[in-house]
Amino acid sequence: MSTQDLINKLWNLCNLLRDDGITYHEYLNELTYLIFLKMAEETDTEDGRTEHEKTRKLKDGEKRKEPNIPEGYRWKNLKGYNNVSRLDEYKKLLIHLGSNGTVITKAIYANATTVIRKPTTLEKLVTQIDKLDWYSAKAEGLGDMYEGLLEINASEKKSGAGQYFTPRVLIEIMVELMKPTPKDKRNKQAGDVIVDPTAGTGGFLIAAHQYMEDNFDVAGLDEEDYDNYQHKTFHGMELVSDTRRLAMMNLMLHDLAIDDESAGVLFGDTLSNEGKTLPKASLILANPPFGTKQGGGVPTRDDLVHYTSNKQLAFLHTMYHSMLKPGGRAAVVLPDNVLFEGSTGRKIRNDLMEKSNLHTILRLPTGIFYAAGVKTNVLFFEKPTDITKDKGNTKKVWVYDLRANMPQFGKRTVLTKAHFDEFYQAVGSDLTQVDEAKRQAFIDKHKDGSEVGDVDTCRLRCFTREEITAKDDSLDLAWIRDDSIEDAANLPEPDVLINEAIEELAGAITDLQSILVELDAAEETDEVIA
Repeated sequence: MSTQDLINKLWNLCNLLRDDGITYHEYLNELTYLIFLKMAEETDTEDGRTEHEKTRKLKDGEKRKEPNIPEGYRWKNLKGYNNVSRLDEYKKLLIHLGSNGTVITKAIYANATTVIRKPTTLEKLVTQIDKLDWYSAKAEGLGDMYEGLLEINASEKKSGAGQYFTPRVLIEIMVELMKPTPKDKRNKQAGDVIVDPTAGTGGFLIAAHQYMEDNFDVAGLDEEDYDNYQHKTFHGMELVSDTRRLAMMNLMLHDLAIDDESAGVLFGDTLSNEGKTLPKASLILANPPFGTKQGGGVPTRDDLVHYTSNKQLAFLHTMYHSMLKPGGRAAVVLPDNVLFEGSTGRKIRNDLMEKSNLHTILRLPTGIFYAAGVKTNVLFFEKPTDITKDKGNTKKVWVYDLRANMPQFGKRTVLTKAHFDEFYQAVGSDLTQVDEAKRQAFIDKHKDGSEVGDVDTCRLRCFTREEITAKDDSLDLAWIRDDSIEDAANLPEPDVLINEAIEELAGAITDLQSILVELDAAEETDEVIA
């Protein structure tokens, strides 16, 4: 059985739960509880302790290491109950594992409750999961299986999970361009501290891990460097407890350590002082969730300069101002409103360009995210190594337009790495450095007519800091005529148009709020109700 076959079989089990009125997202949570137990059995990690660890005499003050899953609460126990008592025992199991076992076990089962109402439904799930070919799945990689489930869940509009899932191809490209490196004293590599402040289901951290495994001898690291790799390299924070549960499961199935309180994805709000528990990053990879948080307001972190109810702007400010180390670099997905919003938005963009080198913006095509109509960009920036150099760091911004005259992406037209080929030709494959000569040569190649088109149709353009200042620090920089927008036969779907209108209205409301502030009729920290 291939990984894809297993993914399809597991997802199709959702049909068993339809009569119980269970949503896709609830199903994925339920599946996570059950798969965790089954995987512990399949990988012989239920106990997770050596015989020596079970019996040795403890030192003063030392606590005995707990088994991963306590005796009596394992897959064989759940499977062994009769059909009448199994559901009640399963409910007890979920509560017990939320406070017993290892860090990962307690994270997976934190506040866990079942949405299964009928004993026969649980019986069918346990039976079907138990008889699947897990041996083949282990050979191909359990992590790929789980990510496949996460992607299906994100693609289902009813699940509402699209905002937590960034397309894998985009994640992989951002990681490849940022070149994460492990600490390795053999090569005198200091190594990265990678942080995703809006971790979602952990996609960026896992992609960085896979990139380093593919490009470096991670298995050959000495004990100290490997411990650093597992426990001090990958960090994230997630505000939604169910999503954090999925992230921890995802990291575990990709063989990333999450067995202490500081590694993996922490539960908390990065925009509050909880975010200070994350280490300073040498590399930030992130895609802050779209939209405004219900009952939100401004960030409560006390180490910021600018406060705004626009969550994406708030995350951007937090990342470059508070989270990134001197010399650190970042690749962040952000919606268009961050690039053009006035008032505090302009102040944050100006501050970003003063304190960091915002060297590249990639305008992404529409339709690549499961949230319809969202127009997005990737901002690539870096902080100077000299902490005293906090003015005038951005001299030029190179913008690559991958949006104009591109197809409408979605289930029928899937975004692939091939769509980024010309972007790589234009900016290079390593954005830890900027090769201005190569970029200019790409523009000149179009300008000189050696290829079809001219400078106005070239997807790459350079804007000086002075030109951006003249545009009121707007980074919403477009110059290519988009024929697809003007073609009445090629208009986006109604839900896309509605979401675009909502985004524009939200920006207008924020601008009106800034006018109220200037008229002393409101405070800058007042929440905008939209």
